[in-house]
Amino acid sequence: MISCTEFIMAYSEWFKILDESHGPQAVDALWRSISAEFFGHLQQLVSEGGIEGMKAHWGRTLIEEKAKFEMYSDENQYMTVMHECPSVGALRRADHMTRYDRYCEHCEALYKPIIEACGFVYRKEILDAEQGVCTTVVRRLEEGRRP
Repeated sequence: MISCTEFIMAYSEWFKILDESHGPQAVDALWRSISAEFFGHLQQLVSEGGIEGMKAHWGRTLIEEKAKFEMYSDENQYMTVMHECPSVGALRRADHMTRYDRYCEHCEALYKPIIEACGFVYRKEILDAEQGVCTTVVRRLEEGRRP
């Protein structure tokens, strides 16, 4: 199976071209569409397993991508601290191109709708987009409240 890391540069270029020709709202629409159409496996893991499903998904994915990260969880919260995103690192090392300036935003756009539809609150903070440093915190939504 080909890893998503094989397509990082193509993704970044695709986002840039779409933004330049149709504006940032077109990139946002693309991300919403990808989230809705291609992340059924994540939706199933989270709806069936909650935080354990998140750990299963990102534990496997981040290890496969060789990310430098830490993962924390308890029964009500899941957290990832990304010390060095492998995608951002690959784009930083590519001397033949520049990274789409909103590249890091795609993670929240893809995952937040799925996670929040399953009864959680999703928050991502990009601490250093140039180095690929960010945190993601997911908390179980209190019963009766909306994200």
